[in-house]
Amino acid sequence: MPPSHRPAPGAAPTLSPVTRPSTVDLITVELRNAIYTGALRVGSPIREVEMAGQLGVSRGPFREAAQRLVAEGLVVATPGRGLSVRRIDRDRIPALYTARTAVETTAARLAVEHATDEQVAVVRRAHDALVRADATHDALQIGAADLTVHWELVAAGGNPWLLSWMSTLIVEVRIASFTVSEEYAVRRDAGPSHAPIVELLEARDADALDAAIRANLDDAVARLLAPEATRVPMLEEPRPLPAPRLDPLDL
Repeated sequence: MPPSHRPAPGAAPTLSPVTRPSTVDLITVELRNAIYTGALRVGSPIREVEMAGQLGVSRGPFREAAQRLVAEGLVVATPGRGLSVRRIDRDRIPALYTARTAVETTAARLAVEHATDEQVAVVRRAHDALVRADATHDALQIGAADLTVHWELVAAGGNPWLLSWMSTLIVEVRIASFTVSEEYAVRRDAGPSHAPIVELLEARDADALDAAIRANLDDAVARLLAPEATRVPMLEEPRPLPAPRLDPLDL
């Protein structure tokens, strides 16, 4: 029987502190999201004064947030040149996807064993959203919905370390996609291609789910490394995007 968190009779009650995101937390999320969406382009400089002004924050918290992204590997510091958004070239993609495969398949096996029916249903709803995104023919929206399916699958595994690693990996996957091509490309059949993953999770078939994830990610690597050789119909989003601009934070 799990231990009770109630105080013993007569003991003084204890209150847990109420936590709320700090300014640095909010800036970090904003910058990470800007990299994920491509609003901050790969290789582009992180201009502290300009971007802090756009966000409506002081330079100190902005600098601390940028350093967090350096620690995550999403931003790089170059002596004499300052900070810039990381690039992930083709030669790094196999290693990136090896890490991603390890995280996703490990989490998937945990999900098969331990996920509640509601957690599995969340993955199903994420896939439903991917199917709806397919109908928009918007490559960036489809790509985001695709990665959300994978993120929710890892979340269903219930391991916070795997989920933390996945949160960084999906941004790195976007960085790699933006680095290797002038156009962001996704499968036109993203929804149907992910259906087996969700169905096998629902069936609680760990080995088949593991194989389906590996096949899905191997296909993604092949398309990134040799897009001209792919036989899958693709949808492309022309690049470059408009000049990056960050909206003010609601502090």
